[in-house]
Amino acid sequence: MNIDSIRNGVVIDHISAGCGMRLYHLLGLETLDVSVAIIKNVSSRKLGKKDIIKIDAPIPVNLDVIGFVDPMATVNIIRDGKLIEKKSIEMPELLRNVIRCNNPRCITTTEQELPHLFRLTDRDRKIYRCVYCETKAQ
Repeated sequence: MNIDSIRNGVVIDHISAGCGMRLYHLLGLETLDVSVAIIKNVSSRKLGKKDIIKIDAPIPVNLDVIGFVDPMATVNIIRDGKLIEKKSIEMPELLRNVIRCNNPRCITTTEQELPHLFRLTDRDRKIYRCVYCETKAQ
């Protein structure tokens, strides 16, 4: 398989195998009017297998979303065909309007103008909980 390199844009690399599509949707990449390549199950010495997302445009990406889905991923900024910056990702302490609470009794169900806030409660197990009702994020 041959995927062209990009001249100006963003490459999200070292995504755990199988997490690429979730990241694609949470970042809202389906709404972009630029080329986006999702490469799944690529061989990796470090991970065994990984996913990669290439965005052929210099857009800002929400690092909190990437940190929530896969804190081991990296974000590479490409300009004029060269890597100019490589960002390591951390798990955010607070997620704001990234995911929605699944609890039908949560106040965010009736008070829809409230932001959907999730706090990191267990870094080792990657558990986030709704700040309003303590429901575990899915």
